[in-house]
Amino acid sequence: MSTPASPPEVERTGPPPVRIGALVPLTRPGWVEAGRHLLAGLELAAREANASGGIAGRPLELLVRDTAADPQRATAAVDELARLGVAALVGEYHSVVARAAAARADALGLPFICSSAVLDALTERPTEVVARLAPAQSHGWRTYADFLLGAGHRSIAVAAEPSVYWATGTGILRDRLAAHGATVAECDMRALSPADLCEELAGRRTTALLLLVGHPEPAVPIVRAVRRDPRLAGVLVGAPAGQPEFAAWAALLGEDGAGIPFLRYLPERLGPLGTRVGAALRERLGEAPSFVAFEGYDTIAVLTEVLRTRGIGRTDVSGAWPHVAVEGTRGTIRFSRVPGIGVRQWAWPPVQVVDRDPAAPDRFRVLHSG
Repeated sequence: MSTPASPPEVERTGPPPVRIGALVPLTRPGWVEAGRHLLAGLELAAREANASGGIAGRPLELLVRDTAADPQRATAAVDELARLGVAALVGEYHSVVARAAAARADALGLPFICSSAVLDALTERPTEVVARLAPAQSHGWRTYADFLLGAGHRSIAVAAEPSVYWATGTGILRDRLAAHGATVAECDMRALSPADLCEELAGRRTTALLLLVGHPEPAVPIVRAVRRDPRLAGVLVGAPAGQPEFAAWAALLGEDGAGIPFLRYLPERLGPLGTRVGAALRERLGEAPSFVAFEGYDTIAVLTEVLRTRGIGRTDVSGAWPHVAVEGTRGTIRFSRVPGIGVRQWAWPPVQVVDRDPAAPDRFRVLHSG
């Protein structure tokens, strides 16, 4: 599988560490950049926890496993980490992978804080074992639909690939938009080239195209084709899943990558904790931290508080979810029951619709808050 990684401050002498399993996509076909940001947040918070005394004098140790966007690999990693005696699992970015990990963790009674995956149906049944920091897809994507409606879009197309995540997102958008008289046309990117897609959009008189596809392929070629087609000069290109958040997007597309609204889970202004952590993450990453890095940090912040106040036993940890009240980088984190969602959910982190400013692509503009 992958080589275990531990924060450099963990000592191999003295009290035994409290081990935490971390699931992160670090190789293709996983979204490697998102995985790198998620891991940076997890590691920074673990380092700070150890600098402030660890867990009753015991260091916190992350055992990192690369899921590579593979549900089977994630399931095997959960089994391995359970055998190694971890107190809990954290992490994962890809929704389909997180769903597989959550199912296995639930079956084993192994507490899991899911950091970034948003698919509503993270588990098939209600569970007390799994908690989630990221907002459910239905919440975030309805906010995105409201942004489109407010901007006057009524003829919308989605360029989609086959995936439970993309299909669920399309359904959420269609339901929200149809209730206000807007239409959503689905374009199957298994059958269409970027040039074919441009022909369809021109014929439909589409005003907004949403990218529900992988990055960089085929998202980058689609953006380039649409930007270069004069018939589509007025078409808004959007990416609800957040691809433009990361530096690689701007590096690949330059000015073409600006003005593409996406979902970001940050407040308009960070408080003192968020500002301090953001500066530390920037130094660690060598670039501006994404919301995913903050999700990683907040995950370990919550778990550290639980381990310190409730104990390190697995039932101690999962039994603490209803009682969590931890100040994170983006607000006070509490877990509750949300109708239709089987895990303990933070309802809700801040949600924004943001784009890269065409006048300065390294700067983000907040277009809508939900």
